[in-house]
Amino acid sequence: MRRLNKKKALTLVKELDAFPKVPDSYVEATASGGTVSVLAFSVMAVLAFLEFFVYRNTWVSYEYEVDKDFSSKLKINVDITVAMRCQYIGADVLDLAETMVSSDGLTYEPVNFEPSPQQRIWHMTLQHIQERLRVEHSLQDVFFKSAIKGDLPPLPVQRSIPHPRGHAHLAALVSHDAYNFSHRIDHLSFGEALPGIISPLDGTEKIAPDSNHMFQYFITIVPTKLNTYKVSADTHQYSVTERERVINHAAGSHGVSGIFMKYDISSLMVKVTEQHMPLWQFLVRLCGIIGGIFSTTVETIFPLSYYLPIMTL
Repeated sequence: MRRLNKKKALTLVKELDAFPKVPDSYVEATASGGTVSVLAFSVMAVLAFLEFFVYRNTWVSYEYEVDKDFSSKLKINVDITVAMRCQYIGADVLDLAETMVSSDGLTYEPVNFEPSPQQRIWHMTLQHIQERLRVEHSLQDVFFKSAIKGDLPPLPVQRSIPHPRGHAHLAALVSHDAYNFSHRIDHLSFGEALPGIISPLDGTEKIAPDSNHMFQYFITIVPTKLNTYKVSADTHQYSVTERERVINHAAGSHGVSGIFMKYDISSLMVKVTEQHMPLWQFLVRLCGIIGGIFSTTVETIFPLSYYLPIMTL
C-alpha cells in the first residue's frame, strides 16, 4: 500500500513538471545548433567574467547635510617654501577682528628654494594629477631660502601666512627690495591629515616678478566624513580662488606684500562613502545573464530546427 501511494505521488509530481524532457531518440544534433551553442556559451563566459570585475569594483556615493558640529576646532597642515631668508619672514594667525591669535606649531627651516630633480618630478606629478600644468621656473643661482611647515592649532576663520615679520616694524630693518614672495606650496590641508590625498594647492608654484607683489588665496572649506573599506576619518575638502596683484599705492592698489590665505567654512557637510555590490545582487545579475542568453539561444535554435524543414517541403 505504501509503495502504491509513493507511485501515485511521483506520478502526480511528474504531471506538474513544467519542463518536460524530450526523449533522446527525438533529438537530432545539427551543425547550426552546435555553432549557436558554442557562441552562446562563449558569450556567457565573457559576460560572466566582466560581471565579476564589476562585482569586485567599488564606487563612491556622496550625501549632503547641514553640519551640526559646532564644538570641534579646525587644524591646518601646511608646508610652504618661500624665496626669502627665514629671518625676513614670519607667519601669524588673525581672527575676524584682525587680531593676532597664535603662530605656534610652525617651524622655519633654511632650504634650497630650487628643488632637487626628485622634488621637481614629484611637483610635476602633482600638477599633472590636478591638470594644472605650469612652466618650470628658475629664480636665481643656488641660494638658501626658508621653508615653513607644521601643524597649526585650531584657529578662527581667517589666517594669513606668511607676511613681512612685524609689518612696518620690520620695514626699517629689512630693505623693501629684499622682499621676494615667490613660493611653492608643498602641502596645505585642513583637519586630519590622510595619506594619499592630494589637496588643490599641493604642488602650486608662484613666481613674484618684483618685491611689491601680493598673493591671495580665498579658500572655501567643506567638512567631510570619509568612510571607505580602508579609511574612516573626519577631514575637510576645499576649493580655492587665486589672486595676485602688484602693490602700487600711487595707482590706488593698496595692501602689503606677502602671501595671504583666507578661508571660510561651509555650513554643509559631505559624507563620502565607498560602496560595494552585495553578493546576492551579483548572483541575481549572473543568473539573469545566463538565463537570458540561454532562453534567447533556445528561441533561435528551435525555429531553425522545426520550421525550416517545413518551409523546404
